Amino acid sequence: MPTIDLESISSEEALLKCRIRDLPLKIDGTWLADCVTQLYQELREKGILFQPECYLADEWLTPEHEPVIGIPFYLAHPVLLRLEKKMMLEAEGETKDWCMKLLRHEAGHALCYAYRLNRKKKWKLIFGSSSQEYGETYRFRPYSKSYVRHLDGFYAQYHPDEDFVESFAVWLTPGLDWEKKYQGWKALKKLRYVNELMAALQGRTPLVPKGKKFWNLASLRISLKEFYKRKLQLRAEDFPEFHDGNLKKIFQEDASAKGACSASKLIETYGKIILQDVSLWTGEKKYVIHGLLKDISKRCQALKLFIRQDETPAVTQLAVYMTTLIMNYRYTGWYRGKIARRKEL
Repeated sequence: MPTIDLESISSEEALLKCRIRDLPLKIDGTWLADCVTQLYQELREKGILFQPECYLADEWLTPEHEPVIGIPFYLAHPVLLRLEKKMMLEAEGETKDWCMKLLRHEAGHALCYAYRLNRKKKWKLIFGSSSQEYGETYRFRPYSKSYVRHLDGFYAQYHPDEDFVESFAVWLTPGLDWEKKYQGWKALKKLRYVNELMAALQGRTPLVPKGKKFWNLASLRISLKEFYKRKLQLRAEDFPEFHDGNLKKIFQEDASAKGACSASKLIETYGKIILQDVSLWTGEKKYVIHGLLKDISKRCQALKLFIRQDETPAVTQLAVYMTTLIMNYRYTGWYRGKIARRKEL
């Protein structure tokens, strides 16, 4: 079939019809290649010989037991990056700083598999058992000083593997004085162990140098349209009428008061601010919060709810309500992070 020219494709509809495996994408020659080169340099500067092979996949991942790193295909071309941001409201790893944080995180997984670090007795004593199941959800303590904070979402508290990986990513970050930053934290013991462990690996070749590239670009036979349909369905959630009582505490059903405006209009006006604030404090994906906000707006329309002249309390209460919902669903199984993919092989 003819090569797809992403720069001159006629419309978004035509783009969405393209199969992902047919897209002319590669890491070489893109800004991603510079990021991978930087990762390798950071590892070399620490005396680590291992350089995990990176490939284009459907999302950020390191398949279980495989010392390789999958990078989302949409980051390899600006047209696909724009499509991802339109569909999902953000593109994970779209800036260089963000991309490097994710690469350091995934490099921790790859390095753990390459040297079989999680089999070590002391590793298990420090972080726990790597064989522990990844749950559908996880409870975390936002103010805990037993875990480092690298990626959003308190990933270190999800699983022993994530605890190690996040500690490794902090340790690897150039220019970060982790001894000073985590002074007085229990997490400092983990960072010092990582430092000790990496010193022992200096100059050593990996036990498992290569791995299988699961969910790689060539295996993605679905169209972009189907890809985003599935991706959005993973986060789809029905919000039944239990909203009603809470929304009636925030808004009013009486529209007769002078200066009253519809609650849905208020949401339209302040939606972007609410989305940013809820995302900041919960760490949840923007498109998830956006979907929740749309559902709440529709429910406000159905109930014919209004707000009087003072908008500030209503905006604040709505943001608090949404934050509570997001955190509650994270704890009860609605939230399922990307790292759960590691156990699906």
